[in-house]
Amino acid sequence: MLMTGERIIIIEGIDPLVLYGVNNTRFEIITKHYPKLKIVGRGDIIKVIGDEDLIEDLDRKLHTMVQFYIKYGYLGETNIKDILQDNPDSINKAEEDITDVLVYGNHGKLIKARTVNQRQLVELYDKNDLIFAIGPAGSGKTYTAIALAVRALKNKEVKRIILTRPAVEAGERLGFLPGDMKEKLDPYLQPLYDALNDMIPARKLQEYMEDGTVQIAPLAYMRGRTLDNAFVILDEAQNTTLSQLKMFLTRMGNNAKFIVTGDITQIDLPNKKDSGLLKAIKLLDGINDIAIIYFDTRDIIRHKLVKYIVNAFEGIDKKDVDDDKKNHSNLNNK
Repeated sequence: MLMTGERIIIIEGIDPLVLYGVNNTRFEIITKHYPKLKIVGRGDIIKVIGDEDLIEDLDRKLHTMVQFYIKYGYLGETNIKDILQDNPDSINKAEEDITDVLVYGNHGKLIKARTVNQRQLVELYDKNDLIFAIGPAGSGKTYTAIALAVRALKNKEVKRIILTRPAVEAGERLGFLPGDMKEKLDPYLQPLYDALNDMIPARKLQEYMEDGTVQIAPLAYMRGRTLDNAFVILDEAQNTTLSQLKMFLTRMGNNAKFIVTGDITQIDLPNKKDSGLLKAIKLLDGINDIAIIYFDTRDIIRHKLVKYIVNAFEGIDKKDVDDDKKNHSNLNNK
C-alpha cells in the first residue's frame, strides 16, 4: 500500500538557478524522472506531494546534487541525470575535470586552458610578472587572462582586478553617444564584461564593481595611477601608441601582475604604423620576469570557420607587407 505524504525540501549551498536551469530546463529533467510526484519549486524551497518512498528518494538525490556542487564547484545536466539514475560516472568525470580548471564559472561552466598556447600562458603566469599575449581573434588570449585574474582574486593573491582597453573605434565612426561617461565607454569595454559575466555571479560582480574590487576603464584613465596588489589586463593593445604603452606599463606597483593582449592584424588606428605593440615587444624582449607568447590559428576555439577566415585575411596582410617592402626598395633604387 502506497503511503502518500507531503514534504518541504529546503535547498541550501547552491544557487537555485544552477539546480533549476535557465527556463527551468534542469528542473524539468528532475520532475520527469518522478512522474508520480507533484514537485513545485520556488527559489530555495521545493514542495513535494506523493508516495513517501519516492519523496525520500528525491530528497536524497537533491542532497547529492547539492553536495556535488559544493565539492566540485559546478553541476551540469549530465551530472543531474547521472545522479538521478545512480550512475557513478559523474563523480569519476568530475575528478578528471577539476585538474586543469582555472575557474568554476556560472551555471556549471568549467573554465580551463584548452589549447597549447592557452596552457603555456597559464604556465608563464606562475613565473613572470608581465606577459605579452599576441594572437588572432578567437584564440582565447584575453579570456584565459581574465580567468587567471579571477582565480588570483579568489585565491587572495591580489586585492583587485583592473581591465582596460584603448577607446578606439573599429573602423567606424560612432558619432555622438548619449548618456554619462560610463554609458559612453561601455560599448568599447563590453567584451571584458562578457568574460567576467561567465566567471563571476552577477550579484557578486555588481558588488565587486561597486566597491572597486573589479574595475573596467579605458586606457586614458590609467594615467597617474600606481597599481599595487592588482591583476591588470590591457586588451586590444595593438591600438595603443608606444607612449601609451609606456604610460600603462609604468603603472605597475608592488605585488602586481600585468598581461597585455593584442592582435597585430587588427590595428584600428588611423595610421597602422603608429601601433606601439610590436615596438614595445622588441624593446622589452629578454628582460627577466617579462614573457612573450604568440597565439595562432591552432588556438581558435570559436566557430570552425573563424580559422579559415583568419588564415585568408592573414594572406592579404602578408601580401600588403611584401608590396610595401617592394615599393620602398624601388624608391630607394631610383
